[in-house]
Amino acid sequence: MAKVKEGWQRYHTIWGLLLLGWVISYIDRTAAGPIITYMIENEVSFFANVDNPHGIGGLIGSLFFAGFMLMQFPGGYFGDKFGYRAVIVCSIFWAGVATLLTGLVGGLIAFIVFRVLLGLGEGVFYSNDRSYIAYHTPANKVGTGMGVVLTGVSIGLTAGLLGIPYLLTVAEPFMGIDAWRFPFYVTGALTLVVGLVLYFFLKPKASTVQPTEKSSPGIKANFGKTFGYMTGYSAVFLLLVMGIYFASVQLNLTEVSIAFILVALCPLLILYLYMTKKSEIKPLLANKNLFFLYLFFIPVMWHLWFYGFWSVSIVQDFGGGALMAAALVASFNGIAGIIGFPLGGKISDLVADRPNGRRNVLVVLTAVLTVLIFVFAGYVMMGYSHPVVMSVILFVSGLFFFALQPVAHALASDLTPPENKGSMFGMLNLIAEIGAVLAPVVSGAIRDQSGNWGSALLLDGALMAAGLVLVIAISGKAVASSAVGKSA
Repeated sequence: MAKVKEGWQRYHTIWGLLLLGWVISYIDRTAAGPIITYMIENEVSFFANVDNPHGIGGLIGSLFFAGFMLMQFPGGYFGDKFGYRAVIVCSIFWAGVATLLTGLVGGLIAFIVFRVLLGLGEGVFYSNDRSYIAYHTPANKVGTGMGVVLTGVSIGLTAGLLGIPYLLTVAEPFMGIDAWRFPFYVTGALTLVVGLVLYFFLKPKASTVQPTEKSSPGIKANFGKTFGYMTGYSAVFLLLVMGIYFASVQLNLTEVSIAFILVALCPLLILYLYMTKKSEIKPLLANKNLFFLYLFFIPVMWHLWFYGFWSVSIVQDFGGGALMAAALVASFNGIAGIIGFPLGGKISDLVADRPNGRRNVLVVLTAVLTVLIFVFAGYVMMGYSHPVVMSVILFVSGLFFFALQPVAHALASDLTPPENKGSMFGMLNLIAEIGAVLAPVVSGAIRDQSGNWGSALLLDGALMAAGLVLVIAISGKAVASSAVGKSA
């Protein structure tokens, strides 16, 4: 009997809407990199006449990710309690307002405050997006769904790297030295529009692949409680992050020192959660394989935001030309995700039923990526800078980098009971964001000290090699059938 071809389903629409959410959220968070590079290059505003501009710029990025990191587990917890959709929609609206206000403010402190607020708002998106996909997608297509939706990361990353320099160029004739504000106005307004689209069209229909239970986090949506809890937690975390920043400035600590202090908040938050919600947190930390995945994502996030924040500057430094030309070369790394994410998701589903299938694929993808990172570092450090060659290396390495992520996400989902998925993805990204907090500022400081990006590129490769060791260390048992409550 011929197999009936499946037509468009409701979960396909959900994939498309969540993809749109990733696009706009990544444009918002990527915007700071090209804008700060522009401000450094033109000695604009608070980057005028400073000795360590890349360190300061990197610290701004790290402060954003500190807020982002702190909201990871609370965001997943909110989703499990009040509904994944409510958290997703609130996150996008929050990001739109924070982005608009970033363009309106003046001065370093106000700029930092609204970037931290953006991080706090966007920090709740990831765990609920992953959980919403897992709830509404057939089990044999979860990996594909996660990969397809994550193409929004690449589209947003590429749009940010190319679109932000273009908006800066457009704004210069009529805004002069304030041209850096214009991209925030444009992207903030677009984010609010996307928020409205998700609010009206992300609602689940009766044809869900799960039983339609109104009490399920995949169905319910309590917007009032979600916004209230987000505001309360964000107020506390904002005071905490800015308090650390001000105290560190008074003590004349370096930007890198500040970033490491911010990273220390991660284990402290986990300890607090463990003490107050032990029955819910212990199962998420007790499984050795799952914990290795948490740690593996630290170098993954480092690599993503080392490139995402500084790639235009890296290409420029190694002979990549003017801002727009360098952005074009750098964008090839992000473009690769449009192929890599869905391809990785599809491969993940194809090997899901094989013993250690996803684990083994993850090992291969990570190994090849590690080699390619060192290939790119070696090429530019030897003095070569042909834009086509750099673009090809960045594109190919991007394919493997973006493909490995849905494989790892699906593997983590396999290890977690349905009722804990939101909290698990929150815990995963909480720990993973250590890499994102440190990458911009540590890499920027290395650049200021050494005068080029060579050492920072080598450090990126070394960290990914450590990630490969963690993946190899995952148990050789059939991880797809593991239970998170059992100690592996």
